[in-house]
This record gives sequence, C-alpha cells and structure tokens, in this order.
Amino acid sequence: MTEIDVTARSKADGWTCTVQLADANGSRTSHEVWVGREDLARLAPGADHPVDLVRRSFEFLLAREPKESILSSFELPVIARYFPEYEREIRV
Repeated sequence: MTEIDVTARSKADGWTCTVQLADANGSRTSHEVWVGREDLARLAPGADHPVDLVRRSFEFLLAREPKESILSSFELPVIARYFPEYEREIRV
C-alpha cells in the first residue's frame, strides 16, 4: 500500500499541491499538482480546499499505474486526458 501525503498552498486562482508518495519498501516519489478553483468546484462541489480531491485523484491513479509512472508536475484536469473515466469516477 502506498502512503499519500498532500499539502496545498493557496494562490489567487487555485492551489499548488505537493504530493509525496511512499511505499512499504521506502521508495518515494514527489509530485506537484495545480488545482484551479473551477476544477475544485466541478470535481468536488461544496469543497473549499483541494487536499481530499487530490488524495482521491492519486488513489485513482495508483489503482491504474505505479507511482513512478505518474507525472512529476501537472494540472489536475490532465488526468482525464489519460483516463477518460476520471472525472465521472472522482466526483463526490
């Protein structure tokens, strides 16, 4: 099982989230994810902070690919380019 640690820094039009992934073997990866306010409103209506959405998004990704295959830096909507079912499955 992979541990997912998410922190978010607020910006005027969204958040920059840092995601640290670590597995039981001590292997770690680091990722930076941009979440726009409109993305949060669309994918997690009513949420006022992106940490839970980003954590669930990484759970979604890890169910489909190893942590080493996840881009090191990306905007959250990019996930849907690789996995068209993402937005439908991730909405709360």
